Amino acid sequence: MTGFVKFTLDTLHKFYEKEVADDKGRDDGGDSSRDTFDDTIKVSAGAKGVSENRWKVNASKYRISGKKDPPISSSKNKLKTLSWQERRKLERDRKQKEEDEQTLAKVEAPIPQSNIGFKLLKQMGYTPSAALGKEGLGRAEPVGIEIRRSRVGIGLDDPYKEKRKNEKIIAERKRRKEEDLMQDFGLRQKSRWQSKRVVANFHKAKVALDQLENREIIEPEKNENDKEEEDEEEEEITEEDLQEVLMKLRDDHNYCLFCGCKYESKDALFTNCTETNEDDH
Repeated sequence: MTGFVKFTLDTLHKFYEKEVADDKGRDDGGDSSRDTFDDTIKVSAGAKGVSENRWKVNASKYRISGKKDPPISSSKNKLKTLSWQERRKLERDRKQKEEDEQTLAKVEAPIPQSNIGFKLLKQMGYTPSAALGKEGLGRAEPVGIEIRRSRVGIGLDDPYKEKRKNEKIIAERKRRKEEDLMQDFGLRQKSRWQSKRVVANFHKAKVALDQLENREIIEPEKNENDKEEEDEEEEEITEEDLQEVLMKLRDDHNYCLFCGCKYESKDALFTNCTETNEDDH
């Protein structure tokens, strides 16, 4: 009996060496062959009535010394670092995701023609891919199904969706506020530019009136310290003041500031220049 077991172990050892040589370079080759080797020895030894302790001694003789276990993948290392609750949660999420995908796939699949309910709908006048209602203005597709995993009550939105909705509302308010500020800034700049143009035209008209009336034009001395006072004076000049000087030039001297010339008579002035606005010239 002992000789037969020894012969069997020698044969299995040769088979094991051949398998290891073929699987060299594979990560899982050594362990799978070793497990197969151990199982085969255990079955053979048990069939011949060899005790378990004796089987362990004989099997240890044919172990390949220096054989390292294959490296464990990063995913397995990561799973080992997680707690039992975390691993259970990951497994539950994975199963839920698979169930959701299967459910959506079944929902999106068209109803087969052999379905009894579908046949009843066709007998009632339903046409596939057609809108509901007599006039065909109803829904063309069934109401979509939204799978919710949150624990909120019926009628309440998902907290994540609610958060994103509030963020969109805040962003829209901010955008509108910026647009209003830009529009207000543009209006203020335009008003400021028009005020400066009115002041400049007023001074031109005043100089032209003084020249036509043979007055001595005295330019005021400019001082850098009086810059703020000049700005205040410019703000006091309005559109009415400018129109008053322009009308005086037209009525008394037949002169148009924007045409830049003096006409021979009022008829020539009214014929060639009918407007007193600068934009109309």
